[in-house]
Amino acid sequence: MEQHMKAGLLTSEQVFSRRGLAPFPTAARASDLALLTADDDGLLLDGEGNVNYFLTPDASVSRFGKEEPCAVSAVRPAILLEPGDEALLQNVRTEDGVTTAEYGAFPTRVLDERLCEMAAHDLESGLLRPSGRAYTVAPGAKTAAYLLSGKEIISAAVAGSQTLGYVRLSNGACCTYGERVFLETTPIVWYYDAAAQLLVAKQALFAGFTREEAQAYLNGDFLREIAPEEPAGDDGDYAFRFEPHDELDMIRAFVRANIPVFLHGLSGDGKSDRVRQIDPQALDIELVNENPESINGRTIYNEAKDEIREIKPVWLVQLEKLCEDGAQHILFFDELTNATKQTQSVIFKIVLERIVNNRWRLPENARIIAAGNDRAESTVAHDLAEPLFGRFAHIYIRTTVENWMPWAITHDINPYVLEFLANNDLYLRTAYTGTEPNADPRRWELASRVLDSSGNDFALLAPLVGQETAEAFVKFFKAQRQLAALGHYTDEELAKFSAARRYQLAQQCLNLAAAKPDEARALVKRLGNEFLAWFDYVRARRNG
Repeated sequence: MEQHMKAGLLTSEQVFSRRGLAPFPTAARASDLALLTADDDGLLLDGEGNVNYFLTPDASVSRFGKEEPCAVSAVRPAILLEPGDEALLQNVRTEDGVTTAEYGAFPTRVLDERLCEMAAHDLESGLLRPSGRAYTVAPGAKTAAYLLSGKEIISAAVAGSQTLGYVRLSNGACCTYGERVFLETTPIVWYYDAAAQLLVAKQALFAGFTREEAQAYLNGDFLREIAPEEPAGDDGDYAFRFEPHDELDMIRAFVRANIPVFLHGLSGDGKSDRVRQIDPQALDIELVNENPESINGRTIYNEAKDEIREIKPVWLVQLEKLCEDGAQHILFFDELTNATKQTQSVIFKIVLERIVNNRWRLPENARIIAAGNDRAESTVAHDLAEPLFGRFAHIYIRTTVENWMPWAITHDINPYVLEFLANNDLYLRTAYTGTEPNADPRRWELASRVLDSSGNDFALLAPLVGQETAEAFVKFFKAQRQLAALGHYTDEELAKFSAARRYQLAQQCLNLAAAKPDEARALVKRLGNEFLAWFDYVRARRNG
């Protein structure tokens, strides 16, 4: 659909006169990008994170929501819709007489700190995959965006002069002038006045612009950056795209669209970890430990007062508290296939209607993900009832050495474990017999911990991954000591190597790096940046 909408600054009359406009707060919170790019005059923010923002033509709104002249202000965009543009809005909802909607996306929120180290490493190593988009975070300057763990991210530096010498972001982190910070792209939430066909940003999105520079950007690139038009298909009549997605990309896409997601996979495949990568604060409910009453809440009769009290379930109280920040948060129903049929029927009502016990509605910004194991793996697993199955988008998690290795590196998995699995991918997961331990990604993480704590005592592996796997582990490293030469490979030969074979060659180079460091590293560099980063990481851990 062709977009006709126009972006700009609000007028004083629109904010304060309320002539025909639905109510929305005059004060505006600062996004993390606005905090990073603001040139603070000491009067920019109040204690709640509210920020000055520009109006047009000459006025401003102070951090207290009053019309006052402000020398330094952030930018709170407004969008005027044309007939038909309302079809582009998503997640339109009304609560207490105020309507909000989502449209477009912008890098407004600081990236979870557990992903920042990975982002910094991958950016420096050239491993981050460009998303193909760029955002204007300073006048006349665009910043390229990248993809990481299903998120679109940018790197931005703390700009301007901070009166106190630092800026405190929404996650509590403090950053000093010039320090680089990673931000993730999130959907922009707008206050929506349908009668006036007006969108008003819930946050002040960015700063560091003069009023004239802000107006020029909003009139120019802003709409194309937050919601680029999709290219037309071959027929010219349909706008569509077909792009490859990894599992995290797909999960995040359905979460953004407010479609419940069901993650299928074997034990240890990292279903919970993928949820945490999308929302580190996700509320995890293990349904194998729950019953219908603990999910629905309780009813208590007070005989003395002859009254009945309805008590919310604890998890719902926690979810409501979590969602108070306005960001999207995940309600994660784990082990749904191991729940009883009665509990599954309660979950179905929540997934279908987003209402708990016909009384309490889920927060609007809550998103639902569930997970379960296959019946072939768990003797207590149940098939999902067809109506419940049909409420989800279904994603099947399949962990391989290739997609596990980047995660393992960023989580400090023991280098011996990395080396063994890179060369012996069949041992990533071994069959469960019920009589002795088997290997899976989760157990290799435990093996890494015991090797780290014991000074790499290989004799401790069998109780975790099984005797046969432990013996193969020991034999592999005994054989590695016998390698004496790197060998010579043409570029054509290396280009034909699979990912597993490249890791194997990188292993060999690693074992000979002490004797031939330059030759070994040069060969790994020819395999690609991903393998060179792995080589440097493991070598550093060994020499640590």
